Amino acid sequence: MRSPSSSSVAVIGAGPAGLMAAETLAAAGLAVDVYDAMPSVGRKFLLAGVGGMNITHSEEAAGFVSRYREASPWVSEWLAEFDASQLREWIHSLGIDTFIGSSGRVFPSDMKAAPLLRAWLRRLREQGVSLHNRHRWIGWNAQHQCLFDTPQGQQTKTHRAVILALGGGSWSRLGSDGAWVNLLQTQGIKVRDLLPANGGFTRQWSSHLSQRFAGHPLKQIIARLVLPDGSTWEKRGECIVTHDGLEGSLIYALSAPLRDQLLQNGQARLTLDLAPDRTGEQLAEMLRKPRSGQTLASVLRKRAGLDTLKIALLHECLDKQIFSDAARLAASIKTLPVELTGMRPLDEAISSAGGVVREAFDQNLMLKDLPGVFCAGEMLNWEAPTGGYLLTACFASGRRAGQGAIDYLGL
Repeated sequence: MRSPSSSSVAVIGAGPAGLMAAETLAAAGLAVDVYDAMPSVGRKFLLAGVGGMNITHSEEAAGFVSRYREASPWVSEWLAEFDASQLREWIHSLGIDTFIGSSGRVFPSDMKAAPLLRAWLRRLREQGVSLHNRHRWIGWNAQHQCLFDTPQGQQTKTHRAVILALGGGSWSRLGSDGAWVNLLQTQGIKVRDLLPANGGFTRQWSSHLSQRFAGHPLKQIIARLVLPDGSTWEKRGECIVTHDGLEGSLIYALSAPLRDQLLQNGQARLTLDLAPDRTGEQLAEMLRKPRSGQTLASVLRKRAGLDTLKIALLHECLDKQIFSDAARLAASIKTLPVELTGMRPLDEAISSAGGVVREAFDQNLMLKDLPGVFCAGEMLNWEAPTGGYLLTACFASGRRAGQGAIDYLGL
């Protein structure tokens, strides 16, 4: 294997952003050394594909870009150069077919991440990219050379440019531990605190609900949240009741505004429509009819279509007197208030928010105070919901950083 030298460009971090930066650099004829702290590359990428590799989304461009919230203006610059359709074409160039699911999400034809990663690594090796595993970056020395902890001891490396693609702060056991935050802050780089994104939220359930229903899916509901501007966000789907809160795709989709509300107010209020296919008036009429010897639980199950978990949630979140008033109970089924009081830990989240702030780097993702050093992926201060949006921006930012290094080197 070629020895790393000052004639090469270093990419530190071998996730999607880092490997895309490496491919972009190698395609321009540059020698590239990729360093990763783990024994093998792309570990979080592989984990993301365990339940089906959702690589991107087929949503139209305007809606797609809006998923990045306040970061949309600058994330859109990366996506203008490498969007979802271009990402699919790139996957196809690796010999991997894709398809669009019923939800609009895009998957490899076999739903797996491993074949895609193997094909990609094969291409990178053919391009001359050198991979160095078990190389943990620990900062710079006084000569601004990169320092690494390796099985052979501490090593010093000199490169023409450096691209940092070290991920966020979730799933530290896979290498994304956020240890880079202090390393950049000591260089005067402003970094926003890393916070959970696409993660679960907590509240204290009763012992009955926690023991009886933890791990059960809450299906066919609509979640609603009032946003700071007074507008209402709502989405239909399902989530999971945990022993101490809620998680799952529907909660992840609301993760950012729920987190913001929680940090500002100390709690967040979510309302759930437990019977989205019935109106409040229909429910009230059903509940007013004589029970004919049936229990209220039986009426709620048979007439309102609520399962035992939804009925338990009603008892969990409502005052007892509401159950004797058909109109109030019907209204509560449509707008059940659920107070959330905390977030699951960052290390359990699918991704993280926060990172290097926009003002710290230029349009090519080069740090203004560290010329020749670029950042890509989740290290940057943006976030996205699940559904392929997160991965797409990681790929696109890696490509932008790689091209930025090429421009910096005058090639």
